[in-house]
Amino acid sequence: MSLFRALVGAARSARHAPRLAAGLVPDDDVLLDAPDERLAPALVAAALGDPEPAAKLLATTRDAAEWEDRDRYVVRLAAFARHRDDWLLQWLSTAPEDSDALLVTTQLAVRRAWGSPARTELLGDLEPLVRGVAETAPHDDPVPWRLALDHARGAQAGPAAFESLWEQAVRRSPHHYGCHVAALKYLSAQGHGSRRAAFDFAERAADDAAPDSLVRALPVRAAHEALGAPGQEGSEPPAVLDRAADRALALSAAFPAGDPWPAGVRNLLAHVLMERGRWTEALEEFGRIGPCATSFPWGSARDAVPGDPPPGSRPRPGGGDPLLRFLAARERTRLEVARRTPLWTPGPGRAGRGGPGGH
Repeated sequence: MSLFRALVGAARSARHAPRLAAGLVPDDDVLLDAPDERLAPALVAAALGDPEPAAKLLATTRDAAEWEDRDRYVVRLAAFARHRDDWLLQWLSTAPEDSDALLVTTQLAVRRAWGSPARTELLGDLEPLVRGVAETAPHDDPVPWRLALDHARGAQAGPAAFESLWEQAVRRSPHHYGCHVAALKYLSAQGHGSRRAAFDFAERAADDAAPDSLVRALPVRAAHEALGAPGQEGSEPPAVLDRAADRALALSAAFPAGDPWPAGVRNLLAHVLMERGRWTEALEEFGRIGPCATSFPWGSARDAVPGDPPPGSRPRPGGGDPLLRFLAARERTRLEVARRTPLWTPGPGRAGRGGPGGH
């Protein structure tokens, strides 16, 4: 019987897999962590040693209160500076008190310390710098406080210290996605809390968020954390995981396919749907992702600072290559859907029981 099922599955895959590929962009068109149209020129200029476009970009997001974009750009510019920091050093030399230059520099310092075996100690040494950047930032900017929350988690800050930082963050922007992700990581079982605490926080935040806010998908982030640590006591019931995925599906459907704005949520959602065996919905989500693959969650390091991608849009092939993992996951999903699709499905004029001829 198992051989028969295998033969049927192979026949179904051969019949349906090519058709199912029609809704997916070609492999060669998929980019990893591709910068948007505003960030790309700043990265190109930084590669040439010119910090001015990056400075103007961050000033624009600050003046326009575009906090989600600002947060993403700070993280991406700091990631670029890990490998090429001459432009950042020039920016600091000409404007040593510039709050945006100091913010990128502090993000970079935290990221470098985070990757060290002496992480806790190094992050502890950075506490005055992180606190100073947050306290001297414009009064309505939550991004330095998101950085402070990430730093506090890595430095093993206690709950009272973390709650104090969280209060400062939400006072500036009650529904900032980056700050909520930082808090969720702290409250998770891998941080200083539990799965139940993480889900409770994520579900309350999602309930309070605007319909188009990325915070609406925060429960799927909690689901990913739960699925990534199987076997621990207190695992969530399947219904809780599926409800989180359903909320993220509703948010994803509100944005156009290929939109880079929800790409991070969509990649995470596709991963969770695969884990839950919801293959048809996962394939639909890969279609919505389009060319916008993201390092998280396809990278191997589960404890990375949230949102920190490597520089560049196409990494070299390798065992830990997030792009190759994304493409492999997409291909597996396509084949799983094909394998589960009946060989013959009724169509117009073919409603009979016996297959294509109705006999």
